[in-house]
Amino acid sequence: MTDRRPAAPKSAKGARPQRGEKRPQTGEKRPYKKENRQENKERTFDNRKKTTPFKEKPFTPKGKSHEEDTPHTFYRKTAPKKPSQDEQKGIRLNKYIANAGICARRQADQYIIAGNVEVNGKPMTELGYRVQPTDVVKFDGKNISAEKKEYILLNKPKGFITTTQDEKGRKTVMDLVSGAAQGNIKPVGRLDRLTTGLLLLTNDGDLMKKLTHPSHGVRKIYHVVLDKKLALADFHKIQEGLTLEDGFIQVDDISFVEGAPHNELGVKIHSGRNRIVRRIFESLGYAVEKLDRVAFAGLTKKDLPRGHWRPLTQQEVINLKNLNR
Repeated sequence: MTDRRPAAPKSAKGARPQRGEKRPQTGEKRPYKKENRQENKERTFDNRKKTTPFKEKPFTPKGKSHEEDTPHTFYRKTAPKKPSQDEQKGIRLNKYIANAGICARRQADQYIIAGNVEVNGKPMTELGYRVQPTDVVKFDGKNISAEKKEYILLNKPKGFITTTQDEKGRKTVMDLVSGAAQGNIKPVGRLDRLTTGLLLLTNDGDLMKKLTHPSHGVRKIYHVVLDKKLALADFHKIQEGLTLEDGFIQVDDISFVEGAPHNELGVKIHSGRNRIVRRIFESLGYAVEKLDRVAFAGLTKKDLPRGHWRPLTQQEVINLKNLNR
């Protein structure tokens, strides 16, 4: 146990009174008594530092007077919109050409190297060139512009040829989609004049190449009507594959239409060779009386009457771009 130092004795004058006792009166003036504070100066509100409320002095932009504003008017300078990467650096020339619906990017590179492209009146063979908003781009002597990508699905009727223009003045599929798009859309693939059904038109050069290149194996389904019943032996020949003048061909699937005579069939195929479905049956001695493409790359004719068109939905475009991934 440690020793505690004894407390110093308090003087009688400063001794704390016991509980219940009153403090002794000494007669001395309290130094901080109310009447002794600021004896020679009377404090009033007039002696305070005058300030002006902030609301009476609103911030004024340079060159604008307060009189034109109302109280509590504040101004904030908005920062200028930051330009996008394309606006800062431009668009690569091959992408610009693809967006114009001319061709895919890789093919555009070949056209650039070959000198088919001009920028501001001069041939441009630099693959990495970026097109600026003020540039004038020409392809084969014609002005082109990067367009918004558009996708139109047409249910083609018989009697129209699949081309953008015809020298003989025949009806083309472009007559059916007049006004459907603002851009320079083109058919994806080809349907002959007598074939009906789904045909996609777009100005997306990259997607166009993807859907028509054999390596991607885009599947099409056809409803075929023959001039006579298909013999079972010929049915199996088609299943196993045939050799035509341009090589071997095998369909992905073939079946008779349920509840119909055996001259109606459904054929699923991914080959894009010219008139391939007709030539398969013609090689076995059959004439195709009706050929209708009922499905293309996952798209169907549902709610799309013959001769009518509709734009693809955003999800349909995404599905096409992700095809075979």
